[in-house]
Amino acid sequence: MEQIALIATATFGLETLVKQELNALGFADLRVSEGKVEFDAGLADIPRTNLWLRCADRVLLKMGEFTAVTFDDLFEQTKALPWEDWIARDGRFTVNAKTHKSELKSARSCQSIVKKAVVERLSAAYGIDHFVETGPDFTIQVALHKDMAQLTIDTSGPGLHKRGYRAEAGEAPLKEPLAAALVTLSFWNKERLLIDPMCGSGTILIEAAMMAQNMAPGLNRTFASDEWPIIPAHYWQEARQTAATAVQPIPDLQLQGYDIDPAVIEIARSNAQKAGVADAITFAVKDVKDLWIDQQYGIVVSNPPYGIRLAEYQQINQIYMALNKIFRKKKGWSIYILTADDKFPRYFKRARPDRVRKLYNGTIKVNYYQYYGEKPP
Repeated sequence: MEQIALIATATFGLETLVKQELNALGFADLRVSEGKVEFDAGLADIPRTNLWLRCADRVLLKMGEFTAVTFDDLFEQTKALPWEDWIARDGRFTVNAKTHKSELKSARSCQSIVKKAVVERLSAAYGIDHFVETGPDFTIQVALHKDMAQLTIDTSGPGLHKRGYRAEAGEAPLKEPLAAALVTLSFWNKERLLIDPMCGSGTILIEAAMMAQNMAPGLNRTFASDEWPIIPAHYWQEARQTAATAVQPIPDLQLQGYDIDPAVIEIARSNAQKAGVADAITFAVKDVKDLWIDQQYGIVVSNPPYGIRLAEYQQINQIYMALNKIFRKKKGWSIYILTADDKFPRYFKRARPDRVRKLYNGTIKVNYYQYYGEKPP
C-alpha cells in the first residue's frame, strides 16, 4: 500500500490555514473544500500529520466516495471497499453517519446499513462469523451530501484539540486549533511582545509558545491509529522522535497573560506547566481596566467573554472601553479580538477594523476583528 488519501477536517474559516500547514509539511496537490482539505499521502504520514497539524480538527483516512440514492447503493458500494486492509480481525469498530440534502435522510439507517456491509465484508475476508472486538478502535464516518457518500476512518480518535495540557477550562472554552489560528492570523512572531489581557485558561498564549518553540501539538498524546496493525510501530516511534528533537526552547519569549480571576490564572499556569511552556509565559492577576502598557509596539490577541444577560453586557462594554482607552493612541499595537458581539467596533474607536473574519468557536458564530498597527522600526 504505497499511496492513500487523507482528509484534514477543519472548523469553517480555517481551511486555508490547514492548507498552509500541509504545504509546510511538504504536501502538494491539496484539494480544499468547506470544512476539509484532502491530500495524497503514505502510511508514515498518518503519524506525522496527527502530530503536527495545529489548526485541523481530525485526520481521516478516505476509504471511498460514490453516489448513493438507495440503501442498496450504499450497502453494495460500501461492501466493495477493502475494509480488511485496515480493520484488524479483532478490531472494535463503530459507525457514525450524517446526511444533508440527500435522498437517504436517516442517519441512523445509514449507520446500520454501513455497519452491516462492513461486517459482511470482514466476515468473508477473515472467514469468521463472530467478532471478538478486543483489539484497536476504528471509527467509520459516513458523510452524505447531495447523494454523494464519502466513507472514512478516523485516524485521530479524540479530536486534535485534545493536546493533553488543558485539564481544566472555564465556560465556553476556546478550542486549541482556533487559538492557534488566531495567533497565526495575527502575524505575531517570536521576536515580538504578545499580550492576552483576558487570558482565561491561557490557551492563546500556550499555543503561541508551542508554535514559537516548534513543539508539535500532538507530541504529548496518543491517537486511535497508534495501535493499528497496518501502520508499523517504527513509523510512530520515528515521527515522535523527530518531533521531540525539533523542539527549540526559547527562554526569553515575550508572552504575557492577565485575568481578573486568581483561580483562572492558577489554571492557566497549570495548563502551561503541562504543556511544557510555563517558563515562556508570564501570568498575573489583573483587571483589564488596570492594565498599563509602556511599550510602543506589540500585539494583543484575546477572546473576551461574550455575555448573555444584560448585566454581563454592561460589564463587557466596560471591557471594550478600557481596551479603547489603553490602545487608542498606541498606533504601534496590532489588536486582534475574537467575539460574538458585533458591537465591538463601536467601542474600539482607534480606527475601523482592517479586516473582519467570520469564524466559529464550537457552534458559536464569532467575528475576528483585526486592527493592524504600525510596524516596529
